[in-house]
Amino acid sequence: MVSWRRRPGPGLARLWGLCCLVLGCWRGALGCPASCRCSSWRIWCSEPVPGITSFPVPQRSTEDDNVTEIYIANQRKLESINDNEVGFYVGLKNLTVVDSGLRFVSRQAFVKNINLQYINLSRNKLSSLSKKPFRHLGLSDLILVDNPFKCSCEIMWIKKFQETKFYTEAQDIYCVDDSNKRIALMDMKVPNCDLPSANLSNYNITVVEGKSITLYCDTTGGPPPNVSWVLTNLVSNHESDTSKNPASLTIKNVSSMDSGLWISCVAENIVGEVQTSAELTVFFAPNITFIESPTPDHHWCIPFTVKGNPKPTLQWFYEGAILNESEYICTKIHVINQSEYHGCLQLDNPTHLNNGAYTLLAKNEYGEDEKRVDAHFMSVPGDGSGPIVDPDVYEYETTPNDLGDTTNNSNQITSPDVSNKENEDSITVYVVVGIAALVCTGLVIMLIILKFGRHSKFGMKERGRRK
Repeated sequence: MVSWRRRPGPGLARLWGLCCLVLGCWRGALGCPASCRCSSWRIWCSEPVPGITSFPVPQRSTEDDNVTEIYIANQRKLESINDNEVGFYVGLKNLTVVDSGLRFVSRQAFVKNINLQYINLSRNKLSSLSKKPFRHLGLSDLILVDNPFKCSCEIMWIKKFQETKFYTEAQDIYCVDDSNKRIALMDMKVPNCDLPSANLSNYNITVVEGKSITLYCDTTGGPPPNVSWVLTNLVSNHESDTSKNPASLTIKNVSSMDSGLWISCVAENIVGEVQTSAELTVFFAPNITFIESPTPDHHWCIPFTVKGNPKPTLQWFYEGAILNESEYICTKIHVINQSEYHGCLQLDNPTHLNNGAYTLLAKNEYGEDEKRVDAHFMSVPGDGSGPIVDPDVYEYETTPNDLGDTTNNSNQITSPDVSNKENEDSITVYVVVGIAALVCTGLVIMLIILKFGRHSKFGMKERGRRK
């Protein structure tokens, strides 16, 4: 029997040629060097010849979030990772540069690579390595074995990093001291080389709006650390002096908008950094920033927003008199944001008797504020001026007033809803009594009829028999 093998037909050949063309176009578009293989998610450079002399970057000067892994090995001519090279790959998670000639990593090398989780720089020519490139990264692994590190304070952070990561197997990292002796990094001791410390003069910063306050930050460490203040979103005017120890920060004419912000002092040297923080509390008089005419939303609601610290007390007035809050008219606070309170005066089934001017008074020990709003819930019945709204459809359960009891029993006015409720209860009692009387009367009449009807029937029978 003659065996035969099917040869690829012209269709298969065309398909293979198309794949090669696509791969070639992709390689060219990405700017893949001759010693590398590139795909949409990975760059692999391991061929020593011809090799690469710089970190591979795309020909297009645009950021690429698809590439998640870069592997570089056996590249003896690659000596540095510079600014804005790795930054093109914003989606990068794993970076490996091993068995190469790497001697220098720029302090801004990974500033855009916040997704980096794994870095392996083993078996290179690194004699020193700054902490700066890695300080903002949440690395799970940083592997640095078999580099000719020189024992110095500049690599002390690597020792601290290893101590905090709790590796199951410690990396065998060594360094060479001044006498050219090779010692384990974990045994390295360098005089005047310690993590800095920072302490604030006040961790409970309280100030009245419009006043000024000064905060001090005392630092220690070897080498002496650089000090900076972190003042995210601070609105108030401020000035700082970090040239002296302790460093100082003065906040002038403090704004109520800064209440609740955190102020941080950062001390950093080549070994590492520490940060200590305190919350700024600003006391200020109440300010009613928003109040609006009532809207029907389950219950009728007069919405308002009040700012104040300490927490202000609220009092409502109806037509100039103190409004006695009750089950049917009460203040509800729905959202609290720092010193800002969002709520409403809730009215259950208001009528035309509740129409009028409502005034909100907010007060604390630093001052007060009041705002007035006119409310119209329904027209007077029978005046023909407009439709009467039935608010019975707006019913739901709400939470208690977070600002506490706002009821004031002096100079009270009675809610019309309370009177209406009492009238309705009286009418209900009368109706029930009337129905009961009618039923009893009907039963008595029926009993009388039945009784006399039976006597009449028997009399007829008796007369019939006598005849």
